[in-house]
Amino acid sequence: MEVVAGRVVTPDGVMRGRVVIDGDVIAGIVPDATAPDRWVCPGFIDLQLNGTHGVDLGAEPYRMAEVAALLPHEGTTAYLPTVITGRAAVRDAAIDAVAAHRDADGAAAVLGLHLEGPVLAPAARGAHPVEHLAAAAACDTARWSPRHGVRLVTIAPELPGALALIAQLAGDGVVVSLGHSDATAEEFTAGFDAGAAMCTHLFNAMRRFHHRDPGPIGAVLAAPDDGGPVAGLVCDGHHVDPLAVALAWRALGPDRVVLVTDAVAARGIADEPPRTVDGALAGSVVTLDATVRNLVAWTGATVPQAVACVTATPARVLGLAGRGVLEPGAVADVVVLDDRVEVEQVVVRGRRVR
Repeated sequence: MEVVAGRVVTPDGVMRGRVVIDGDVIAGIVPDATAPDRWVCPGFIDLQLNGTHGVDLGAEPYRMAEVAALLPHEGTTAYLPTVITGRAAVRDAAIDAVAAHRDADGAAAVLGLHLEGPVLAPAARGAHPVEHLAAAAACDTARWSPRHGVRLVTIAPELPGALALIAQLAGDGVVVSLGHSDATAEEFTAGFDAGAAMCTHLFNAMRRFHHRDPGPIGAVLAAPDDGGPVAGLVCDGHHVDPLAVALAWRALGPDRVVLVTDAVAARGIADEPPRTVDGALAGSVVTLDATVRNLVAWTGATVPQAVACVTATPARVLGLAGRGVLEPGAVADVVVLDDRVEVEQVVVRGRRVR
């Protein structure tokens, strides 16, 4: 038995108590008025992580276990290895790597793949190599399914055949995210109507907002709260200005914001995010816990609200039962934060790793 005590963030609110862990599951949560002030939260989930500490998952997907071993230090206990646009052989190798992967003790769980491309708009490709962008009809999507480990795919909805591909993937259980898009607001909304549930890194790599051409940003921010799309957001201080983060937060809130790192191999090595020769951002070097702190600082979000953006909300997007929550029967992934929202302790599937 393990016991973690503090202000416990549960689906029903915050309670001062003790989380009792039996093996790799949560056995119960017991009220305790004497529990310390620290925050006891579910393990963090990162839906967009391309690499870290010199490992580029697009080039070396077989190293996803190495990445998984590094993530608990930032509170991340589960993630989607993300592969950007490249040769079809690279995507196939990543799918094979997920099939061969087995989660190690004390390492973050690999939940499947996020294929970011190749059906992306050339005008909004960002750091994606233009020579490997492809039309929907040119892609062999036979293995783009949860059965083969593909959980999330980013697509630009305005491209020929994209809406049919979105409907196909969504019907097969893949979460489709719209991004790297030069769509109008109407074209972006059509992507959601076709079955997409998310927007990839809102504000970045998409048509800019204009009051007479609101584009993807307007389509997301103006969508109804009930059933509206979830927006990925990179809160590193480089991808999105804090004021724009506050705008998105006011429009979307904790149920529709998913904090992601979009981290690349330079993380842990460089202090600034890399850029292409054209000046486009090529991922980030931020950690997931830092994005939580930034969201609190920039928007006035409470700690439980910000934590929801890396726990309950991404778990709901992926349809994960027993993750992203602290309740009896859930996976025993627990993150303890101090009063500065710094990671103090991490439990991964019942094992203390920090």
